[in-house]
Formats: sequence, C-alpha cells, structure tokens
Amino acid sequence: MACGTGRIRQSAALLVAGGLVLAGTGGRPAAGAAALTVTVDDIRRGGVIPPVYAYCVPAQQGHVAPGPNKSPKISWSRGPAKTASYAIITVDPDVPTVFDNANQEGKKIRRTLKRRDYYQWVLVDIPATVTSLSEGADTGEPSPKKPGPTAHGLRGINDYSKGAKVYGGYDGPCPPWNDERVHHYRFIVYALNVAHLGLSGNFTGPDALRAMPGHVLAWGELVGVYTLNPDVAKTIGNKPTGK
Repeated sequence: MACGTGRIRQSAALLVAGGLVLAGTGGRPAAGAAALTVTVDDIRRGGVIPPVYAYCVPAQQGHVAPGPNKSPKISWSRGPAKTASYAIITVDPDVPTVFDNANQEGKKIRRTLKRRDYYQWVLVDIPATVTSLSEGADTGEPSPKKPGPTAHGLRGINDYSKGAKVYGGYDGPCPPWNDERVHHYRFIVYALNVAHLGLSGNFTGPDALRAMPGHVLAWGELVGVYTLNPDVAKTIGNKPTGK
C-alpha cells in the first residue's frame, strides 16, 4: 500500500457460491473451485518480500527510501481443461482505515485498528497459454504506468492511483513506517472460463472481482509479508538493503 497517500478503495461485498469471488476477503473464491499452485520467485510462502519488489524500502538513514519496485516473477500451474484466460490480483488486506497517525513522528498505527483491502496489482485477460510472467514484466517506464492492453494481458489500475494520477500494473509494498501490524500481500491467480472479462478503461481490483462470478474454474495464492516499521521488522527479518 502507499505511504499514507494512496487512495484506498473499499471492496464491494459480494455473495459467494460455487465459483463466485469474495471481494471482502481479498478476492478469495468460495470452496468448490479447483486449486492452482502459485509460485513467486524469491518469496517463500509466508516469507518476507525482498526490497527489489517494494515501492518503498527501509532506509539506512531516515525512515524510508524509494525501492526498485519491480514486479516479481510469478508462475502458476495450468488451469482445468476449459481455462480460457488467467487473472492476477495482488491485495494487501492490512491497510489502516484511518490514516491520521500514518507516518507521523511520535505516533503509532495500532495493530487493533480496523483494516481494509488495498489493491497493488490488477492484470486480467492473460492468455491461457501463459503460466508465468518474468520479473519486471508489468513494471517499467513511464511511471506511473498506464492501464490498458499489454503483451501479457489487460492492465487495470492499482490503489496508488489518486485523482488525475493513474497507476497501472504492479506497484509494490509501501506500508506506513509506524504501523504496528505486519502487512500480508496476497498474490492471487485465477483460472477463468472466458478469454475476456469485458473490462476496459481505468478498471480496479474490485471491478475485476465483480466481473468474475461464474467464471472462476480454479485459483491459488502465495502470501508474502512486509513492514517498514523497524521494530516490527526485527520480528520478520526485513533488511535495509539488498534483494
């Protein structure tokens, strides 16, 4: 999520039944869909996300510094026989609902504060022949990246977007540096029975999830963690620099 400045979008509540998508829990479908195995290079399940994939990194001096912000290499197992496309949604469900104390000296964002979803990567209409994207495939100049068609799918906007500034593709972790909670980043891949979800323009993560009910054949996720709070970092192994 953004360092207290990005626009937060609260996911619409969706009913869940046989392959429908549950937006309110970071896009997890209901039971009944088959399983995909999702792998993200350099991120073990439940492990720390390397700084190379982060929008902000811990700084040797001061609180944070800009990160390389590359999209990670992501791979997934093939979907069922009727798979016509894939979609990737990356969401942080640990974003504070109130930012009054975010990145403020002498203040903290308490662990107990209510949280909401924040979408970091929205990519749909990935061809059924594709089961991996290389590192940096959905990042690069110009920044912010434009939404729309790419060689590997249809790019939506993420929640760093604010006002006239629109961010497409992947933008990595940048939680408030005074947040007491570790942030969990869910890299979710869906196998869908349609080649196109019918989305266009500046569509969001919730827009993509609203288009998926009835189309999810299989899904899988890998969860990585990240923090910019130096006290919390000690408990999960964040390092100031390096991949």
